[in-house]
Amino acid sequence: MTFNFAPHSTRRELLRAATAGALALPLASYAQAAWPAKPVTLVVPFPPGGGTDAFARPLSAQFAKLTGKQLIIDNRGGAGGTLGAGIAAKAAPDGYTLFMGAVHHAIAPSMYPKLDYDIEKDFVPLALLANVPQVLVVNPKRVPGDFKAFLAQVRQNPGRLNYGSAGGGTSHHLAGELFKQQTQTFITHIPYRGAGPALQDLIAGNVDMMFDGLGSSANHIKGGRIKALMVSGNKRNAAFPDVPCAAELGLPDYTVTTWYGLWAPKGTPAEVQTRIVEDMRRAAASDELKTVWASNGAEFGTQTPAQFGSFVSAEIKRWAAVVKASGAKLD
Repeated sequence: MTFNFAPHSTRRELLRAATAGALALPLASYAQAAWPAKPVTLVVPFPPGGGTDAFARPLSAQFAKLTGKQLIIDNRGGAGGTLGAGIAAKAAPDGYTLFMGAVHHAIAPSMYPKLDYDIEKDFVPLALLANVPQVLVVNPKRVPGDFKAFLAQVRQNPGRLNYGSAGGGTSHHLAGELFKQQTQTFITHIPYRGAGPALQDLIAGNVDMMFDGLGSSANHIKGGRIKALMVSGNKRNAAFPDVPCAAELGLPDYTVTTWYGLWAPKGTPAEVQTRIVEDMRRAAASDELKTVWASNGAEFGTQTPAQFGSFVSAEIKRWAAVVKASGAKLD
């Protein structure tokens, strides 16, 4: 019987190869578990100054404080938030590009005939970050600061008053259409490339009103630059207890909530998803972020990723019904 032994050098190479192969999986798992090993980009699909941005920036600051790594805000506004969503969907699924979307992305499938992404198929849901009621805000120099007087003016001047939104197909747009439907009024819609620009024009007096998420309007309401006439739903908001709710004003079915969520591109490793959720929850649990959330009238979401995914699916169906009933179209 003959035995063939490999030369010394070849045996050493085989040993190194075998060792490397044995270590490959543990090392890969360790690399994923070590997330974040470098700065993370957070795509915010609206310009600075809007509601999504208002929650993204304090989250970014707290994330950096806790992890030692930057969470870089990449504002990609346009097309009601769908432009930024499309960019994020095509990013590498390595955990270093995340997407902070909002209720607008549950509305978009019913408003846009063709999207280059699918919020349920091209992303993995991670967390519901914040939940805030919509608020009707007006420029007090152009519109009465009392809801009943305001509603009378709207009814007496059909089509002459206008409202700004973050863009066609956003929750700001649909909140206005729902309001018109339930009050049997006509107000002209003016879409912008984000809530920030719309708010600036409201403050400047170029538009009369806006149906906005309380998060982006809060500081302007407190500063007296705009006036809040109503928060949606059947209860007042703790951050603004003097502002009546819709139910008090004769609109018991006017419930519009602006929510902000976090997604990762499909294919992001499960271990990385877990670390992202853990770190974001640590950031949200900080006293600093709790204070920011409370001052903006927001509540932090406590859903699991699976529950958040189910919530988004339900929201898509809900808003599809609102779009159909209101006849809302892109301007």
